Amino acid sequence: MHILFLERGDEVMRFHVADGHCDFLYGMVERGYDLRKPKADQAIRLRDMQEGGVALQLFAAWTDMALRVPPLHQCLAMIDAYERMLDSNEELTPLTKDFDPTCGKIATVLTVEGGEAIEGSHAMLRTLYRLGVRAMTLTWNDNNELGGAALARGNKGLTPLGCEIIDEMCDLGIAIDVSHLSDHAIDDVLERCDAPVFASHSNARAVYASPRSLADDHIREISRRGGTVGVNFYYKQLCKGHTAAISNIVSHIQHIIDVGGIDCCAIGSDFDGMGRYPVDLRTSRDFPTLADALLESGLSESEVEKVMFQNLYGYMLQFV
Repeated sequence: MHILFLERGDEVMRFHVADGHCDFLYGMVERGYDLRKPKADQAIRLRDMQEGGVALQLFAAWTDMALRVPPLHQCLAMIDAYERMLDSNEELTPLTKDFDPTCGKIATVLTVEGGEAIEGSHAMLRTLYRLGVRAMTLTWNDNNELGGAALARGNKGLTPLGCEIIDEMCDLGIAIDVSHLSDHAIDDVLERCDAPVFASHSNARAVYASPRSLADDHIREISRRGGTVGVNFYYKQLCKGHTAAISNIVSHIQHIIDVGGIDCCAIGSDFDGMGRYPVDLRTSRDFPTLADALLESGLSESEVEKVMFQNLYGYMLQFV
């Protein structure tokens, strides 16, 4: 059983972990990453996931616009990598509604980071759905034909095509991931779509003012609709300076709980998508340290279980 164990006195507390975002697939395609034979700079490792209690991992197919390769081709290469990863690791299994978190396997969900991957095509969106994609961000860091990005100029909203695409995502059953969207674009998504949306890896702007993090009003509305906000571990979204720690992650989690409630907050590490990690949280193996810090911050065992696993797990079950 892949359960996170924490000892306190004579008690042993057990927590599963659901991680809403990682960039392992990009590393697999571009850097030769392997779950069983990890490279030195690789954060997602099979043994570390098992020892860290991971029972659900979302794997993103990220399109790198700096490459001279069409976005759809990049995305398909990472979907192929995802299938090869499943074929060569019997410990992994695609998430289904009847998945048992205590079964000893790690459930997986395929996602897309960056709507550039569909190249403006409804047909490509439907094809990616048939290939197993169950969540997608509309942008990465640049404005595109679907809408405005948080780190791009202009605070642009959704384009007419972007509005059509989110309508089809709702019809198909693809979760709308608002991470990386501009404030204006998030407003447009929330105005147009009644379905529960989520932010796979976005932090609290009130804790540290990064444009990639969410404003309190957006946290509240995502929570009200039954969505989740996954806290990521990237230092530029956690704190000032170049050195982040679990204490910074806990601060964002506490704020999201204060604003959106205990059923809203989740984890979205962004492992293998950043060059610098918190000093005390470098791979999935370190999740027990985070859970321990949450307990020490005053959360109950059941509240830690929600943040670390249940909230995101329950949300994603709607889409499989």
